[in-house]
Amino acid sequence: MTRTNRVRPDGTLAAHPAQGIFMGNRGCLHDEAGVIRRAFVGKAWITCTLNLRPGGVPRPHDQPGRYTPLFFTDEAVACAAGHRPCFECRRAVAKDFAAAWTRAFGTAVRAREMDAVLHSARWDRASRQRLRPLGTVDDAPDGVFFLWKGIPHLVWQGSARPWSFEGYGSARPLPEGQHPVLTPEPLVKVMRAGWRPVLSRDEDRPSWQPGAARPGNLDPWALLR
Repeated sequence: MTRTNRVRPDGTLAAHPAQGIFMGNRGCLHDEAGVIRRAFVGKAWITCTLNLRPGGVPRPHDQPGRYTPLFFTDEAVACAAGHRPCFECRRAVAKDFAAAWTRAFGTAVRAREMDAVLHSARWDRASRQRLRPLGTVDDAPDGVFFLWKGIPHLVWQGSARPWSFEGYGSARPLPEGQHPVLTPEPLVKVMRAGWRPVLSRDEDRPSWQPGAARPGNLDPWALLR
């Protein structure tokens, strides 16, 4: 049975057979039976590589207390859901992200401080709901997601691309007016400062040191059905 661990751009989870190119987590969301019961645990929401490190083996993910693996179509979806690059397994990408964060906000901060800023921008404590502020998208940077006619759309190269688990639809002109913006504002600012989310497996840089043997890609979908 397909697990409820595929992430939509609005951050909600679904059971869907479609594969993606990134894994991530928000802490341990599942119970002792492996059923996901919580939307998140803690403020660190990260996006991880699907590549195994040299000699690496996949961890059992259904054990109590282990993190719950979540899966994303691409990194733009992960960002829209409120995740940032992992500084452990995607260090090169995360360093680029941190540099863009510094340009966007004028100060360098640690990952924990980023997580606090991101959490306040994606989650309303009073209503216990995701924040979806209205905004214009005609000048939004590439990689931002917004909601249009009930469908998540990606801003890319001056157009809007409708999203589904099966992939992106044909490019459409960016709509006028204000629309719910799914990508949290801090991540919009980081993208505006020059950082771009990865949309293709081939674009993601390896997490291990140059010269090390490159392992094959892990297929976590087979492990988590």
